[in-house]
Amino acid sequence: MNDQGKRGAFRIHLPATSANLGSGFDTAAVALDFGLKIEADAAKDFAITAAGRDAERCGRIEENLILETYKQILKDHKRPIVPLALRIMNEIPLGMGCGSSAAARLAAIALAVHFGQLGWDTDRILEEAYTLEGHADNVAACWLGGFVSVVCEGKTVHAARIDPPEDWRAIIVLPAESLSTSKARAALPRNYPLEDVVANLQSVAMLGLAFAHRRGELLRLAMKDRIHQPYRATFCPLLPLMLPLAGQSGILGAALSGAGPAMLLILANEGVRPTASAAVERTKENRLSVEQVFCGFSKNGARQNIETK
Repeated sequence: MNDQGKRGAFRIHLPATSANLGSGFDTAAVALDFGLKIEADAAKDFAITAAGRDAERCGRIEENLILETYKQILKDHKRPIVPLALRIMNEIPLGMGCGSSAAARLAAIALAVHFGQLGWDTDRILEEAYTLEGHADNVAACWLGGFVSVVCEGKTVHAARIDPPEDWRAIIVLPAESLSTSKARAALPRNYPLEDVVANLQSVAMLGLAFAHRRGELLRLAMKDRIHQPYRATFCPLLPLMLPLAGQSGILGAALSGAGPAMLLILANEGVRPTASAAVERTKENRLSVEQVFCGFSKNGARQNIETK
């Protein structure tokens, strides 16, 4: 087998994501303009050099989500496991609801497709990522970029995407402690009152249109949620503090980022950043330590074989 082309150096950049967006529980997500960058070469043994956020954790060989997923995919498809030397630059906070596990699994899939010569297309990659991750909205936004809505049919992920409004910006507000998605998911009830379901359907129907038509004034209502956020407030102390900010200080909408505990605040434009940031700073009055990450929304999903400086 001629490995020269397929097993040469490989680069990939995957964006962070914010899913759910309030009312869009397991349905909607948006790509952010920071992410996970990886360079990979076939090597004699597995090795990782990591920098950025959580570099020590990202640089571990053992129990590394990227490597374990990569090796499992190759094993499942009866391909030889090619050891890799990885250089990782991670900008995504782990365990905060910013799509770190979706980016890691998609990175592993892309590496397996490349070094294992699997020949998968986008539909097959999304199917595999959804099977592994369990959250189609996150994986679709990470791979495709932009604002996405998803519908799942068995393992098949049907996604529609649009470019987010160019002038909208965001603040990701990070608390000191992370939260596992499984813990956040376990807090949800098995049944909901009909009026809560109807309210969420109304909001999520407006959510996609607000993004598509750049109707920022609709986000305050479109991001309202009764399905998951009220039940996660115990684990997400920023939630009751940040939700009332929607509609003031240039903040169009507010919601948990993914399953939390981070919050996503959508801003009307770059110019409102100082006043929005000042509103967030008032959380210090509640003795909560927070970090603000200012970012934009990304039209780009996974970008392969680009420079990752």
